[in-house]
Amino acid sequence: MARLFKRGGDKKKGLWRRAVDLALTDVRVAVEGADHESLESLEERLLAADFGVAATMRLVDHVDSLARRGKVSGGSELRRALEDEITRILDPARSSYLEMAESGPTVYLIVGVNGVGKTTSVAKLAHRIRSEGRSVMVAAADTFRAGAVEQLRVWSERVGADFVAGQQGGDPAAVAFDAIQAARAREVDVLLVDTAGRLHTQRNLMEELQKVDRVISRRCEGAPHECLIVLDATVGQNAVSQVRAFGEAVELSGIILTKLDGTARGGIVVSLQQEFGLSVKLVGSGEGIDDLSDFDPEDFVEGVFEE
Repeated sequence: MARLFKRGGDKKKGLWRRAVDLALTDVRVAVEGADHESLESLEERLLAADFGVAATMRLVDHVDSLARRGKVSGGSELRRALEDEITRILDPARSSYLEMAESGPTVYLIVGVNGVGKTTSVAKLAHRIRSEGRSVMVAAADTFRAGAVEQLRVWSERVGADFVAGQQGGDPAAVAFDAIQAARAREVDVLLVDTAGRLHTQRNLMEELQKVDRVISRRCEGAPHECLIVLDATVGQNAVSQVRAFGEAVELSGIILTKLDGTARGGIVVSLQQEFGLSVKLVGSGEGIDDLSDFDPEDFVEGVFEE
């Protein structure tokens, strides 16, 4: 994956100072030969990359434990220990694997708030599936915004995907029902169900999403085989509340992380993995149809710590 994590300085020095006062006093004494400025620099990088205070402190505690046991000393070893721990948390063995049904259509339900790049992510995923030699259908279960439906229709035609939509203002669950029937009839390999972008605080819309999920599970055994939440890498800690709210409505299986380019490092994914056990499956890094990559934890960590 291309190096996508360049970013200027951060303004959270005050937060770092408070973190040092609370957690690093003993480390400074215990780590013989450790460069205190190196510790500061590493902590600043984590905070600037949107890891959040809680995840940052957990990582600090881990390094503290290693230092107390004499397993690391000095700035370079501290950095390597942090890199190894972040990579372990993100678990490369599970990151980009997408479930496929043993028979019948595989169904992926795509959810997320407005403005995160959900519709284009669906199009990119459809293109990716087509590039792998599988047939794909896109269902526009956003029945409220005619513009969004038309945009998805154009993308589907462009990538060679079948397309199903309902009447404007109609029942999104009915669109999902019809799409499963059509996918079976046409022997489509993968069905992508795009839901309406919604604020995670809108209870009625979340209940509607639950209805879509129920219809899918009843009409297709084992479905949805993936329920992917699309998150904007630039929103930082707000992603936690989004995942918590959507996770209460449907069973999330992974993340599509968008806008991971020169303006964001996306460190929040570490917090999401630790708190919810939710892995990043795919990363969107641009506007092109091919700009959807497997998430590579090692490249991610290298991006966080590169100069």
